[in-house]
Amino acid sequence: MFFGMTVPASWRLPGRRPESKGDPRDVQSHPVKRVVSGALAACAVIAVVTFAQTPATASPTNPAVPAPQQPQSTSEALEKYRELATKAQKLNEEYLSAKQELADKKKELEKYDKTLEKAKKAEKGARKDEEVFRKEVDRFAGASFTSGAQLSKLSALLTGDSPQHFLDRSSAIDLLATDKNRALQALRGAVDKAEESRDKAAEARQKAKEAKDKAAKIAADLKDRKEKLDEQIEEVKAQAGLLSDADKAQQQDTGPDPGKVTAPGAAAQVAVDAALSQRGKPYAWGATGPNSYDCSGLTQWAYAQAGISIPRNSGAQSGFGTPIPRSQLQPGDLVFFGSPVYHVGMYIGGGNMVHAPTTGDVVKVAPIQAEYSGARRVA
Repeated sequence: MFFGMTVPASWRLPGRRPESKGDPRDVQSHPVKRVVSGALAACAVIAVVTFAQTPATASPTNPAVPAPQQPQSTSEALEKYRELATKAQKLNEEYLSAKQELADKKKELEKYDKTLEKAKKAEKGARKDEEVFRKEVDRFAGASFTSGAQLSKLSALLTGDSPQHFLDRSSAIDLLATDKNRALQALRGAVDKAEESRDKAAEARQKAKEAKDKAAKIAADLKDRKEKLDEQIEEVKAQAGLLSDADKAQQQDTGPDPGKVTAPGAAAQVAVDAALSQRGKPYAWGATGPNSYDCSGLTQWAYAQAGISIPRNSGAQSGFGTPIPRSQLQPGDLVFFGSPVYHVGMYIGGGNMVHAPTTGDVVKVAPIQAEYSGARRVA
């Protein structure tokens, strides 16, 4: 017995002699052996229980066993906040895309309106020319009809008083014929120009109507998108009230200092330096700097410092420049996330980027995040 527990026979030490009542030494050693046997058995039980309750960990001798996952430092409240903020960011991207599309349609409408006005003026001028040349042609036609044979070289020959008279009258007839042909050609040209201008005006009028109708539809859709975005932002703000001081401090962290980043070209170098200089500036919906930014606002502002104009929203930026495979990324390249694209950052090397993450955060250096969907080289 050990600590009040009877030791099973199967746990006794191997090779133990059977108990003998006739040997005093056996009687004296019996308690000691029992204690030793019971202790060993208890150790075995403790070892089995401990092994069963202790999670397996990776070790050089057991590399196949995965190491336990380390608990994330981000709180559940911050995770929820970022989830809501990402949803708002996607809505913001859709809203900005719709705004850009509306602006493009308004420019398109303006262009077609100008084309229509120009075509209408051209048609009006051509109709005036047509009237002038038609009268001139009618005059020649009337002269030919009334003069009859007097305008033919044969009549000039038959009625001429002398060879010189014939030559003079022939030259006059040739001149009249030339003027008549010129008038006819001018009339034909004026008619063709008028018809062409009329067709252009009709086409421009139709395209202007289509652009106007499309713009009106986008404007209505834009209003709906803005309402959804505002609702989502309010939800994000409500979640922000649940964040701890540690969560807020994590949001304000600008990430590791990348040191001197060397870009492959002068323009890319200016853009990288500009973007990194904004670390710590707050994220704000639709902001393009210099006091706050959204993701595409930061990249647009940074490249503007290098004299390069890029589109406003991340979706449009993802179609700008030259596509680059991930294995060939260089500092200054724009990296995109999501499909459709809803976020953009600027690569700075070492698998890191500088970006404006989302509301509540600041411009910071961070590893390329999940949902990476492509890259573009601007300069």
